[in-house]
Amino acid sequence: MFGFVNASMDELTEDRKKRYTQVYCGICRDIRASASQTARLSLSYDMVFLALLLESLYEPETKTGSRACMLHPCSPRGWSSSPYTAYAADMNVALSYYKCLDDWQDDRKAVSLLMAKALKPQMPGLEQRYPRQCGAISRCIRELSRLEKENCSNPDLPAGCFGSLMEELLVYRTDHWEGYLRQMGNALGRFIYLCDGAMDFREDRKKGRYNPFLAMGMEQEDYQRWDQYLILTMAACTRAYEMLPLVQDKEILDNILYSGVWLQYRRKQKRDSREESE
Repeated sequence: MFGFVNASMDELTEDRKKRYTQVYCGICRDIRASASQTARLSLSYDMVFLALLLESLYEPETKTGSRACMLHPCSPRGWSSSPYTAYAADMNVALSYYKCLDDWQDDRKAVSLLMAKALKPQMPGLEQRYPRQCGAISRCIRELSRLEKENCSNPDLPAGCFGSLMEELLVYRTDHWEGYLRQMGNALGRFIYLCDGAMDFREDRKKGRYNPFLAMGMEQEDYQRWDQYLILTMAACTRAYEMLPLVQDKEILDNILYSGVWLQYRRKQKRDSREESE
């Protein structure tokens, strides 16, 4: 379900691209330092957005460097690290663990069990440091699983559940900005869930899997209707986002929220339209 909150790289300057990849590599290094090499395989660019948002809001001191790694052994890669890349790394590990555990329990996926076992040693420490976030992840993933098994016909319920998960991740600490971060995270989570449902509609229908739009009675793709849902949801997200005093990396964050989150959905829409016209 993650993988939508990415930058539109073609629209970034070279300096912004460099900064974006440096933060990604910083999170990857933090995962290796706090968890394991295996845990790095689960890293998503969604966590880069989380780190950039929090760094822009709180402006911490950062460390930078350049070094080759196991994944890129032939050429050094620039990296940037801060308390918020470390936080994003921890949240990535927690999300991956609970999702893999749920996949194993629901579908008996062997790969998910292996990854869950690899991540499990880190969980007691993460649950101790972040009881609110880890509790929300575990609770929301269980609730999502229940709603999907019951073939919930109200898309707002599972979307709201995923929104609750995302708002807890965006709130690093309780302070003056908590309210805006919660509004933003809740709307972003809803957008991700509904966008995922729209993109998977055809495949879910073919394989008989749960899809919020199938469950509500849709029989065919309806991008015009989906656009309305998604535009309204992302508008709520950006409305709260614009209330935050962000300067550092604002251009990258704008790129992600106003362009990047739509890339996969629009590509799928064009492919489906092209297939129908052939």
